[in-house]
Amino acid sequence: MYFRDRIDAAGQLADALIKWRGHRPLVAAIPRGAVPMGRVIAQRLDGDLDVVLTRKLHAPGNPEFAIGAVDETGWVYVADHAEQAGASSAYLQAQTVGELATIRRRRALYTPNRPPIDPAGRIVIVVDDGLATGATMIAALHALRERKPARLICAVPVASRDAVEEVGRHADEVVALQTPEVFLAVGQFYLTFRQVDDSEVIEVLRAATAGSAPGHAAKDQP
Repeated sequence: MYFRDRIDAAGQLADALIKWRGHRPLVAAIPRGAVPMGRVIAQRLDGDLDVVLTRKLHAPGNPEFAIGAVDETGWVYVADHAEQAGASSAYLQAQTVGELATIRRRRALYTPNRPPIDPAGRIVIVVDDGLATGATMIAALHALRERKPARLICAVPVASRDAVEEVGRHADEVVALQTPEVFLAVGQFYLTFRQVDDSEVIEVLRAATAGSAPGHAAKDQP
């Protein structure tokens, strides 16, 4: 039931996605934790790596509980449970403004010298380290769908069953290695689930662009 770390999970995901090798897929990783994973998968599938920028909108007083998400264009997904969690329209608007500012800051940091890779007409595999509510994945899928990929795939090591059902409405295919009956948090399914910081994301993306391996980003540290 457990992955050793994100790189172990990425290797297993790559095995499950191996049919796309030879199709030059675009692997779109959701920062920050999924970026080192995306690098492993892109290498294994002979694809390209990029980031898709979305941010979770969290419940009042509970930053770990997603009630929606916003993508880079400002499109907002609001979950059915948002109002029950205490989120008013004004609260959601304020959250959206703040998270969009973070998205813009990250875009300037992560890919300052190039636009996002164009997904039009390509096999696009959107990678995250897990789905709890699926909110950020839904926003990522929406952002990419608008740009006309040939096929849009969600790929995660672990997901709640509710998230798989919800995300499946927005993707052509969902690849989830584990869908446990009891799901409390993504991190519970990893023996090591360290934080990934901006500097590592930048290093991985630079190395991917240069076509070389990314130093210490090749494996998780205890």
